[in-house]
Amino acid sequence: MKAMNRREALAALAGGCSALMLGGECSATEAKSAQPMPPSGRSGLGIVIYTLQVSQNNGWGGRHKDLSPALAFLEESRALGAGGIQYPFGPQDSSRAAEVRPEAEKHGMFVEGILSFPSTPEEADRFEQAVKNAKAAGASLARTAVLPGRRYEQFKSFQEFRQAEKRALQVLQSIEPVLARHRFRLAVENHKDQRAPEKLALLKSLSSEWVGLCADFINNLALVEDPVETLRSLAPWAITSHIKDAAVRECEEGFLLADVALGDGFLDLPAMVRILRRANPSIHFCLEIITRDALKVPVKTDAYWSTFEGVPRGAAEPILGLVRAKGCRAPLAEISKLPVAGQMALERLAVERSVKYAREKLSI
Repeated sequence: MKAMNRREALAALAGGCSALMLGGECSATEAKSAQPMPPSGRSGLGIVIYTLQVSQNNGWGGRHKDLSPALAFLEESRALGAGGIQYPFGPQDSSRAAEVRPEAEKHGMFVEGILSFPSTPEEADRFEQAVKNAKAAGASLARTAVLPGRRYEQFKSFQEFRQAEKRALQVLQSIEPVLARHRFRLAVENHKDQRAPEKLALLKSLSSEWVGLCADFINNLALVEDPVETLRSLAPWAITSHIKDAAVRECEEGFLLADVALGDGFLDLPAMVRILRRANPSIHFCLEIITRDALKVPVKTDAYWSTFEGVPRGAAEPILGLVRAKGCRAPLAEISKLPVAGQMALERLAVERSVKYAREKLSI
Protein backbone atom coordinates (compact mmCIF):
# COMPACT_ATOMS: atom_id res chain seq x y z
CA MET A 1 0.00 0.00 0.00
CA LYS A 2 1.62 3.22 -1.16
CA ALA A 3 1.71 5.95 1.47
CA MET A 4 0.03 9.23 0.62
CA ASN A 5 1.80 12.46 1.53
CA ARG A 6 0.08 15.55 2.94
CA ARG A 7 -0.34 17.33 -0.37
CA GLU A 8 -1.77 14.24 -2.04
CA ALA A 9 -4.12 13.60 0.86
CA LEU A 10 -5.44 17.14 0.84
CA ALA A 11 -5.70 17.17 -2.95
CA ALA A 12 -7.90 14.09 -2.70
CA LEU A 13 -10.45 16.27 -0.92
CA ALA A 14 -10.55 19.00 -3.56
CA GLY A 15 -14.04 17.96 -4.62
CA GLY A 16 -15.58 19.16 -1.36
CA CYS A 17 -15.06 20.77 2.00
CA SER A 18 -12.71 18.56 3.99
CA ALA A 19 -14.19 17.04 7.11
CA LEU A 20 -10.73 17.28 8.64
CA MET A 21 -9.07 20.35 7.12
CA LEU A 22 -11.46 23.28 7.03
CA GLY A 23 -10.40 26.74 5.96
CA GLY A 24 -12.05 29.93 7.19
CA GLU A 25 -14.93 29.50 4.72
CA CYS A 26 -14.51 25.80 4.03
CA SER A 27 -12.61 26.56 0.82
CA ALA A 28 -11.48 23.44 -1.03
CA THR A 29 -8.68 25.49 -2.60
CA GLU A 30 -7.39 26.58 0.80
CA ALA A 31 -7.58 23.03 2.12
CA LYS A 32 -5.69 21.74 -0.89
CA SER A 33 -2.81 24.16 -0.41
CA ALA A 34 -2.53 23.88 3.39
CA GLN A 35 0.84 22.56 4.59
CA PRO A 36 0.69 22.22 8.40
CA MET A 37 3.89 21.66 10.33
CA PRO A 38 4.52 18.49 12.35
CA PRO A 39 4.51 18.76 16.14
CA SER A 40 7.59 20.26 17.78
CA GLY A 41 7.56 19.56 21.51
CA ARG A 42 5.23 17.77 23.86
CA SER A 43 1.61 18.77 24.39
CA GLY A 44 -0.52 17.85 27.40
CA LEU A 45 -3.24 16.71 24.99
CA GLY A 46 -4.27 13.07 25.29
CA ILE A 47 -5.39 10.99 22.33
CA VAL A 48 -8.45 8.72 22.38
CA ILE A 49 -7.95 5.44 20.53
CA TYR A 50 -10.84 6.20 18.15
CA THR A 51 -8.88 9.20 16.86
CA LEU A 52 -6.34 6.82 15.29
CA GLN A 53 -8.70 3.93 14.50
CA VAL A 54 -7.96 3.86 10.75
CA SER A 55 -4.23 3.56 11.42
CA GLN A 56 -4.75 0.98 14.15
CA ASN A 57 -7.09 -1.10 12.00
CA ASN A 58 -4.42 -1.14 9.28
CA GLY A 59 -1.53 -2.19 11.50
CA TRP A 60 -0.03 1.28 11.90
CA GLY A 61 1.35 1.04 8.37
CA GLY A 62 3.65 -1.80 9.39
CA ARG A 63 5.07 -0.06 12.44
CA HIS A 64 5.15 -1.53 15.98
CA LYS A 65 4.87 -5.18 14.91
CA ASP A 66 6.50 -6.44 18.11
CA LEU A 67 4.42 -4.32 20.50
CA SER A 68 1.12 -5.10 22.19
CA PRO A 69 -1.85 -3.09 20.84
CA ALA A 70 -1.81 -0.81 23.89
CA LEU A 71 1.94 -0.15 23.69
CA ALA A 72 1.72 0.45 19.95
CA PHE A 73 -0.95 3.09 20.56
CA LEU A 74 1.11 4.69 23.32
CA GLU A 75 4.17 4.85 21.06
CA GLU A 76 2.19 6.28 18.15
CA SER A 77 0.67 8.94 20.41
CA ARG A 78 4.08 9.80 21.86
CA ALA A 79 5.54 10.19 18.37
CA LEU A 80 2.72 12.60 17.51
CA GLY A 81 3.63 14.81 20.47
CA ALA A 82 0.69 13.88 22.69
CA GLY A 83 0.84 13.88 26.48
CA GLY A 84 -1.38 10.89 27.21
CA ILE A 85 -3.75 8.22 25.95
CA GLN A 86 -7.29 6.96 26.54
CA TYR A 87 -7.45 3.28 25.66
CA PRO A 88 -9.78 0.25 26.22
CA PHE A 89 -7.81 -2.20 28.35
CA GLY A 90 -9.99 -5.24 27.75
CA PRO A 91 -9.56 -8.98 28.48
CA GLN A 92 -6.97 -9.23 25.69
CA ASP A 93 -4.74 -6.86 27.68
CA SER A 94 -4.80 -8.79 30.98
CA SER A 95 -1.31 -10.25 30.57
CA ARG A 96 0.39 -7.14 29.15
CA ALA A 97 -1.43 -4.11 30.56
CA ALA A 98 1.29 -3.60 33.16
CA GLU A 99 3.81 -2.94 30.35
CA VAL A 100 2.14 0.37 29.60
CA ARG A 101 2.69 2.08 32.94
CA PRO A 102 6.53 2.25 32.96
CA GLU A 103 6.62 3.35 29.33
CA ALA A 104 4.08 6.10 29.97
CA GLU A 105 5.93 7.26 33.08
CA LYS A 106 9.25 7.29 31.21
CA HIS A 107 7.83 9.78 28.72
CA GLY A 108 5.75 11.76 31.22
CA MET A 109 2.44 10.65 29.68
CA PHE A 110 -0.86 10.03 31.45
CA VAL A 111 -3.03 6.96 30.94
CA GLU A 112 -6.83 6.75 31.05
CA GLY A 113 -9.00 3.75 30.31
CA ILE A 114 -12.15 3.11 28.30
CA LEU A 115 -14.58 0.62 29.82
CA SER A 116 -17.48 -1.16 28.15
CA PHE A 117 -20.56 -0.51 30.22
CA PRO A 118 -22.11 -3.74 31.55
CA SER A 119 -25.45 -4.54 29.97
CA THR A 120 -26.68 -6.11 33.22
CA PRO A 121 -25.64 -5.98 36.88
CA GLU A 122 -24.56 -9.63 36.56
CA GLU A 123 -21.58 -8.57 34.41
CA ALA A 124 -19.85 -6.97 37.39
CA ASP A 125 -17.06 -9.59 37.40
CA ARG A 126 -16.06 -8.82 33.81
CA PHE A 127 -16.21 -5.13 34.58
CA GLU A 128 -13.99 -5.57 37.64
CA GLN A 129 -11.32 -7.36 35.59
CA ALA A 130 -11.33 -4.47 33.13
CA VAL A 131 -10.85 -2.04 36.03
CA LYS A 132 -7.88 -4.11 37.22
CA ASN A 133 -6.35 -4.05 33.74
CA ALA A 134 -6.73 -0.28 33.47
CA LYS A 135 -5.18 0.21 36.91
CA ALA A 136 -2.27 -2.05 36.02
CA ALA A 137 -1.64 0.15 32.98
CA GLY A 138 -1.47 3.22 35.21
CA ALA A 139 -4.99 4.59 34.85
CA SER A 140 -6.97 5.97 37.77
CA LEU A 141 -10.12 6.59 35.75
CA ALA A 142 -11.88 5.38 32.63
CA ARG A 143 -14.49 6.73 30.28
CA THR A 144 -17.71 4.88 29.49
CA ALA A 145 -21.09 5.41 27.80
CA VAL A 146 -24.12 4.16 29.72
CA LEU A 147 -26.67 4.07 26.87
CA PRO A 148 -26.17 2.27 23.55
CA GLY A 149 -25.85 4.20 20.31
CA ARG A 150 -27.24 7.60 19.42
CA ARG A 151 -30.58 8.36 21.05
CA TYR A 152 -32.39 9.29 17.85
CA GLU A 153 -31.15 6.15 16.06
CA GLN A 154 -31.24 3.60 18.89
CA PHE A 155 -34.70 4.19 20.37
CA LYS A 156 -38.15 4.38 18.83
CA SER A 157 -40.09 6.01 21.68
CA PHE A 158 -39.60 8.10 24.79
CA GLN A 159 -40.80 5.18 26.92
CA GLU A 160 -38.13 2.89 25.44
CA PHE A 161 -35.51 5.55 26.13
CA ARG A 162 -36.66 5.99 29.73
CA GLN A 163 -36.50 2.24 30.32
CA ALA A 164 -32.89 2.25 29.10
CA GLU A 165 -32.11 5.14 31.46
CA LYS A 166 -33.57 3.17 34.37
CA ARG A 167 -31.45 0.12 33.51
CA ALA A 168 -28.35 2.30 33.24
CA LEU A 169 -28.88 3.67 36.73
CA GLN A 170 -29.38 0.16 38.11
CA VAL A 171 -26.13 -1.02 36.52
CA LEU A 172 -24.25 2.02 37.82
CA GLN A 173 -25.53 1.26 41.30
CA SER A 174 -24.35 -2.36 40.97
CA ILE A 175 -20.80 -1.48 39.85
CA GLU A 176 -20.27 1.51 42.15
CA PRO A 177 -18.98 -0.76 44.96
CA VAL A 178 -16.41 -2.17 42.50
CA LEU A 179 -15.19 1.36 41.75
CA ALA A 180 -15.05 2.23 45.44
CA ARG A 181 -13.18 -0.96 46.30
CA HIS A 182 -10.50 -0.22 43.71
CA ARG A 183 -10.58 3.54 44.28
CA PHE A 184 -11.14 3.97 40.56
CA ARG A 185 -13.24 6.67 38.92
CA LEU A 186 -15.70 6.15 36.09
CA ALA A 187 -16.34 9.04 33.68
CA VAL A 188 -19.77 8.78 32.03
CA GLU A 189 -19.71 10.51 28.64
CA ASN A 190 -22.49 12.73 27.32
CA HIS A 191 -22.74 10.49 24.28
CA LYS A 192 -25.57 11.77 22.06
CA ASP A 193 -27.82 9.96 24.51
CA GLN A 194 -29.08 12.25 27.27
CA ARG A 195 -29.63 15.98 27.21
CA ALA A 196 -27.70 17.87 29.88
CA PRO A 197 -30.53 17.93 32.50
CA GLU A 198 -31.06 14.18 32.02
CA LYS A 199 -27.36 13.42 32.39
CA LEU A 200 -27.13 15.55 35.51
CA ALA A 201 -30.18 13.82 36.99
CA LEU A 202 -28.52 10.43 36.44
CA LEU A 203 -25.27 11.50 38.12
CA LYS A 204 -27.07 13.15 41.01
CA SER A 205 -29.25 10.06 41.55
CA LEU A 206 -26.11 8.00 42.06
CA SER A 207 -24.22 10.75 43.91
CA SER A 208 -20.92 8.86 44.13
CA GLU A 209 -17.41 10.28 44.41
CA TRP A 210 -16.33 7.47 42.07
CA VAL A 211 -18.64 8.40 39.18
CA GLY A 212 -18.26 11.64 37.26
CA LEU A 213 -18.47 12.90 33.70
CA CYS A 214 -16.43 12.68 30.53
CA ALA A 215 -17.33 16.06 29.02
CA ASP A 216 -17.65 15.79 25.25
CA PHE A 217 -17.42 19.15 23.49
CA ILE A 218 -19.94 18.59 20.67
CA ASN A 219 -22.19 15.56 21.25
CA ASN A 220 -25.13 17.48 22.70
CA LEU A 221 -25.41 19.61 19.57
CA ALA A 222 -27.04 16.48 18.12
CA LEU A 223 -29.64 16.78 20.91
CA VAL A 224 -30.34 20.42 19.97
CA GLU A 225 -28.33 21.92 22.83
CA ASP A 226 -25.82 24.74 22.56
CA PRO A 227 -22.31 23.24 23.02
CA VAL A 228 -20.96 26.01 25.27
CA GLU A 229 -24.03 26.09 27.53
CA THR A 230 -24.06 22.29 27.75
CA LEU A 231 -20.44 22.27 28.84
CA ARG A 232 -21.10 25.01 31.36
CA SER A 233 -23.87 23.01 33.03
CA LEU A 234 -21.95 19.71 33.02
CA ALA A 235 -18.54 21.12 34.02
CA PRO A 236 -18.90 20.68 37.82
CA TRP A 237 -19.10 16.90 37.28
CA ALA A 238 -16.32 16.62 34.69
CA ILE A 239 -13.30 14.45 35.57
CA THR A 240 -11.99 14.05 32.02
CA SER A 241 -13.01 15.26 28.56
CA HIS A 242 -13.24 14.57 24.85
CA ILE A 243 -12.08 17.71 23.12
CA LYS A 244 -12.93 18.10 19.45
CA ASP A 245 -13.92 20.65 16.84
CA ALA A 246 -16.68 20.32 14.28
CA ALA A 247 -17.92 21.29 10.84
CA VAL A 248 -21.64 21.49 10.12
CA ARG A 249 -23.80 21.84 7.04
CA GLU A 250 -27.60 21.97 6.70
CA CYS A 251 -29.26 19.14 4.80
CA GLU A 252 -32.82 18.19 3.86
CA GLU A 253 -33.48 16.17 7.02
CA GLY A 254 -31.54 18.37 9.45
CA PHE A 255 -27.80 18.89 9.45
CA LEU A 256 -24.52 17.07 8.95
CA LEU A 257 -21.92 16.96 11.70
CA ALA A 258 -18.27 16.17 10.99
CA ASP A 259 -15.17 15.98 13.19
CA VAL A 260 -12.36 18.34 12.22
CA ALA A 261 -8.88 19.20 13.47
CA LEU A 262 -8.85 21.54 16.47
CA GLY A 263 -9.10 25.13 15.33
CA ASP A 264 -10.58 24.23 11.95
CA GLY A 265 -14.23 24.18 13.05
CA PHE A 266 -16.75 26.57 14.55
CA LEU A 267 -16.46 25.82 18.29
CA ASP A 268 -15.15 28.46 20.70
CA LEU A 269 -12.48 26.12 22.03
CA PRO A 270 -10.63 28.66 24.23
CA ALA A 271 -13.86 29.50 26.08
CA MET A 272 -14.81 25.85 26.49
CA VAL A 273 -11.39 24.90 27.80
CA ARG A 274 -11.58 27.77 30.33
CA ILE A 275 -14.98 26.53 31.56
CA LEU A 276 -13.63 23.05 32.29
CA ARG A 277 -10.40 24.29 33.83
CA ARG A 278 -12.27 26.57 36.21
CA ALA A 279 -14.39 23.63 37.35
CA ASN A 280 -11.50 21.14 37.52
CA PRO A 281 -7.96 22.55 37.17
CA SER A 282 -6.44 19.06 36.88
CA ILE A 283 -8.75 17.80 34.11
CA HIS A 284 -7.20 16.06 31.10
CA PHE A 285 -8.20 17.03 27.56
CA CYS A 286 -8.33 13.95 25.31
CA LEU A 287 -8.59 14.42 21.57
CA GLU A 288 -11.44 12.52 19.91
CA ILE A 289 -11.77 13.34 16.24
CA ILE A 290 -12.84 10.39 14.10
CA THR A 291 -11.88 10.08 10.43
CA ARG A 292 -15.24 9.19 8.91
CA ASP A 293 -18.09 10.59 6.84
CA ALA A 294 -20.20 13.30 8.45
CA LEU A 295 -23.02 12.09 10.69
CA LYS A 296 -26.60 13.03 9.83
CA VAL A 297 -28.67 14.58 12.62
CA PRO A 298 -32.29 14.43 11.31
CA VAL A 299 -33.87 17.14 13.49
CA LYS A 300 -36.46 17.99 10.79
CA THR A 301 -38.03 14.51 10.90
CA ASP A 302 -40.82 13.12 13.09
CA ALA A 303 -38.75 10.03 13.95
CA TYR A 304 -36.04 12.16 15.56
CA TRP A 305 -38.50 13.69 18.05
CA SER A 306 -40.12 10.39 19.05
CA THR A 307 -37.65 9.91 21.93
CA PHE A 308 -38.16 13.38 23.43
CA GLU A 309 -40.88 14.48 25.78
CA GLY A 310 -41.29 18.03 26.99
CA VAL A 311 -38.82 19.36 24.41
CA PRO A 312 -40.63 21.44 21.75
CA ARG A 313 -39.59 21.00 18.14
CA GLY A 314 -38.88 24.70 18.15
CA ALA A 315 -35.79 23.91 20.23
CA ALA A 316 -34.12 22.92 16.97
CA GLU A 317 -34.44 26.39 15.44
CA PRO A 318 -31.55 28.05 17.35
CA ILE A 319 -29.32 25.10 16.44
CA LEU A 320 -30.33 25.22 12.78
CA GLY A 321 -29.67 28.97 12.90
CA LEU A 322 -26.19 28.26 14.23
CA VAL A 323 -25.67 25.68 11.47
CA ARG A 324 -26.69 28.21 8.83
CA ALA A 325 -24.44 30.89 10.27
CA LYS A 326 -21.40 28.72 10.92
CA GLY A 327 -21.91 25.97 8.38
CA CYS A 328 -19.66 24.89 5.57
CA ARG A 329 -20.84 26.23 2.22
CA ALA A 330 -19.22 23.48 0.15
CA PRO A 331 -20.22 19.82 0.52
CA LEU A 332 -18.45 17.91 3.26
CA ALA A 333 -15.97 15.36 1.97
CA GLU A 334 -16.96 11.70 1.83
CA ILE A 335 -14.02 10.18 3.65
CA SER A 336 -15.17 6.62 2.97
CA LYS A 337 -14.55 7.14 -0.76
CA LEU A 338 -10.85 7.82 -0.23
CA PRO A 339 -8.34 4.97 -0.42
CA VAL A 340 -7.19 3.64 2.94
CA ALA A 341 -3.80 5.30 2.49
CA GLY A 342 -5.54 8.64 2.04
CA GLN A 343 -7.69 8.11 5.13
CA MET A 344 -4.60 7.27 7.18
CA ALA A 345 -2.76 10.34 5.93
CA LEU A 346 -5.70 12.62 6.76
CA GLU A 347 -6.10 11.03 10.18
CA ARG A 348 -2.47 11.64 11.09
CA LEU A 349 -2.50 15.15 9.66
CA ALA A 350 -5.57 16.05 11.72
CA VAL A 351 -3.88 14.84 14.91
CA GLU A 352 -0.68 16.76 14.12
CA ARG A 353 -2.65 19.94 13.54
CA SER A 354 -4.70 19.41 16.68
CA VAL A 355 -1.67 18.79 18.90
CA LYS A 356 -0.02 21.94 17.55
CA TYR A 357 -3.19 24.01 18.05
CA ALA A 358 -3.74 22.67 21.58
CA ARG A 359 -0.16 23.50 22.56
CA GLU A 360 0.01 26.95 20.95
CA LYS A 361 -3.56 28.27 21.27
CA LEU A 362 -5.06 26.44 24.26
CA SER A 363 -1.98 26.00 26.47
CA ILE A 364 -2.62 22.28 26.65
